[in-house]
Amino acid sequence: MSRVNFGAKPLMYPQPVLIIGTYDENGNPNVMNAAWGITTDYKEITISLGEHKTTDNLKKTGAFTLSFGTEDQLVACDYVGIESGRKASDKFEKSGFHATKSSLVNAPLIDELPVAMECRVKSFENGILIGEIVNVSADESVITNGKVDLKKLRPISFDPFNNAYMKTGDKAGDAFHDGMKLK
Repeated sequence: MSRVNFGAKPLMYPQPVLIIGTYDENGNPNVMNAAWGITTDYKEITISLGEHKTTDNLKKTGAFTLSFGTEDQLVACDYVGIESGRKASDKFEKSGFHATKSSLVNAPLIDELPVAMECRVKSFENGILIGEIVNVSADESVITNGKVDLKKLRPISFDPFNNAYMKTGDKAGDAFHDGMKLK
């Protein structure tokens, strides 16, 4: 086997397309795309962010929602990642998104993105946002047998090797079960 070296780069695959929703100091919704996020505990998510309008908002409100980008909303999800909220005050509206205020945190749920984590800011230091997951909510349109159905949700992931968005594939196996064959 021969390997190709890419150097020390943030190339992990797949990366979820995470859409962060916040309110500004006037209650206006803002949204951005962030790919560098991961659950770090049962009720915790960690996201690497620079300085953005979103981070300004996080510092003021202490809350955010985190929705999963979908195939249906790919263009809007990409747009909110390439447009700065500091430059475009109508970014939320221009993306075609509509906001419903979360009843649990001071942040907007994005109506067009059916699954969201509702979070409180635990900390934001050195560009690292740590959020407490207060709730995960899903629109009934993506539920089958009481669980989120990935075939209905159709989430996208970011492929950093190729700067592309990828569709979620088919089931490959059963977690916490298939490895039992080797025990």
